Amino acid sequence: MNLTYFLFFLCIIVCTLIITYWAAKQSKTTNQFYVAAGSLTGIQNGMAIAGDYISAASFLGIIGTIAISGFDGFLYAIGFLVSYLIVLFFIAEPVHHLGNYSLGDVVCSRFPSVRMRWMMAISALLISILYMIPQLVAAGLLIRLLLDINYTTSVLVIGSLMTVYVVFGGMFATSWVQIVKTVVLMSGTFLLALIVFSRFGWSIQELISNVKPGTPLGEQFFQPGNLYDHPLESLSLHLALILGTAGLPHILIRLFTVRNAREVRRSLLTASWIIGVFYIIALVLGLGAVALVGYHELILIDPTGNLAAPLLAGELGGDFLMAFIAAIAFTTIVAVVAGLVISATTAFSHDVYYHIVKKGQTTERKQLRAAQGTAFVVGLVSTLFALGLQHINVTFLVSLTFIVAASSNLPVLLFTIYWKRFNEAGAIIGMVCGLAASLTLLVTGPHIMNPDGGWIPHEPFLPLSNPGIIAIPIGFLGAVLGSLLTQNDYSSKGFQRFYIKAQTGVDVKEDAS
Repeated sequence: MNLTYFLFFLCIIVCTLIITYWAAKQSKTTNQFYVAAGSLTGIQNGMAIAGDYISAASFLGIIGTIAISGFDGFLYAIGFLVSYLIVLFFIAEPVHHLGNYSLGDVVCSRFPSVRMRWMMAISALLISILYMIPQLVAAGLLIRLLLDINYTTSVLVIGSLMTVYVVFGGMFATSWVQIVKTVVLMSGTFLLALIVFSRFGWSIQELISNVKPGTPLGEQFFQPGNLYDHPLESLSLHLALILGTAGLPHILIRLFTVRNAREVRRSLLTASWIIGVFYIIALVLGLGAVALVGYHELILIDPTGNLAAPLLAGELGGDFLMAFIAAIAFTTIVAVVAGLVISATTAFSHDVYYHIVKKGQTTERKQLRAAQGTAFVVGLVSTLFALGLQHINVTFLVSLTFIVAASSNLPVLLFTIYWKRFNEAGAIIGMVCGLAASLTLLVTGPHIMNPDGGWIPHEPFLPLSNPGIIAIPIGFLGAVLGSLLTQNDYSSKGFQRFYIKAQTGVDVKEDAS
């Protein structure tokens, strides 16, 4: 075991535990535990959103995908970034005005029913677990490489640690871990990018010219088609990435942690700038990994490409820099998983336990106990799944989560906010269709059904690796047909009051009384 690596990781764990200890003293009520009592500023929340969003897929997966697949790898980053425009223009302010703790609050502000609470809670739990799996995979690979600990042991230890942060610290701990992660990540990757440029005389042209000898793709490295041969695959991938963010519960519940709509806008603008700058840095690091480490060396150590950034750091600065970058990657995983756990926890404790089981009649202490129990179960289930997925690139796993979010949550949120004819039946049918279609297409696709090492040794029924182009329209179509083919008893005047509240936060009905 390398002592330098161990000390860096120990430092990260101690620092995050200190933050959790401080946050535990602040999280005495459900409002503080779920949304930090709305106490964050727009800039703080924007940094936390960036910390929540720049996951292992972004830091490890995208850099590795760029290094291995060239131009197509950078397309992931573009899709992730553009997705925030959808959130900013169509989703953010209405979600803030309509909800308190969860997405279930948003939809049930128009369709208050037990069925809708159940559907929104199940969706949030499922998406959070699917997103958490690749983070734990990346953590296991990272710890195995640096500390020479068995992958299974690594995942179990990391999964346990990350669950502890949420159980005791809630949204306060989650937010400040994410803010610290953003500062460390941006400064560390920027430093690494500067070192890369210095190796090539501060010349972009010199860097690019050294990429070609380092990859078997040659000139094709800078052309599309290396990752997916068919244009339909790329189109499907980008559709999922651009639309998926607007359906991710762990991103959207961060809109409840600020006081007003102005801070919501400031949050998203801050996050967008940070994320945009980071992906430019990721491009530089991907090119640097090819030029300095080399394609064959990357593949030899880790065929998925997930370790390209730490290996580049080791090439540039030896054990110390490699340990520093690996510690940043570990912090990234901690921050994202904490956000996912708090999202799943809120969905169950608030939507299911408080509203459905207890019908609003329970104590703060019992709600917090339910939240802590949920955090433990979600962490356990995600860890068990992660144990069997170590050979899949984490960026791919995240893209699958985006497909599920875009085909189930997004249609319901958009139509709830903007379509007068939409009704509860349409919401439930749309969500069921989106979830069923996305999960079915993923299970029957080439990443699960594959005669060469797949979970199911059989030829895939669907050749598309990214079935978003099929699953997402099915989710929207189910919501539309479900509304048009069932009776709608929602009055025009009632929708007008709802719409005004969604856009302004003003409850006209209460004012009139």
